[in-house]
Amino acid sequence: MKTIVFLIITFSVSTLLQAQQLLTKEQQEIQQTVIKMFEALSKQDSVGLKEYCTADVAFYEYGQIWNIDTLISKAITVNQAADFKRTNTFDFINTTTDKTMAWLTYHLNSTITKDSKQSTVQWLETVVLTKHKKRWKVKHLHSTLIKRS
Repeated sequence: MKTIVFLIITFSVSTLLQAQQLLTKEQQEIQQTVIKMFEALSKQDSVGLKEYCTADVAFYEYGQIWNIDTLISKAITVNQAADFKRTNTFDFINTTTDKTMAWLTYHLNSTITKDSKQSTVQWLETVVLTKHKKRWKVKHLHSTLIKRS
């Protein structure tokens, strides 16, 4: 009986130790920068999108290197359907920071409606951010397409 109780306690403690640690305020700010950048993209707001990126931002997408103008062209200018809608869900894997740089990895799941057709796209992404005038901005974003349906 003592062995069973010991095993249950050991299992419970090990499960708790593996739980995700609480994020610092700075880690939350970093994640929010990425979320808000994607909200601007979803709203087709090129001005808002630029607000969350450095002037020399680089997006590594589909084997290509895009700058902010390329992203705006491919993701905003082309998507002018009246019913366009994009909803993003993030599953953050890791968020690391030092004083002026941060990097995070996450799964991004986007549901996109365009021309009465709905699709779901899943990516694994890594983002590098830099701090500019006390605000985090996206400097590099590398995206790996996982699944499109």
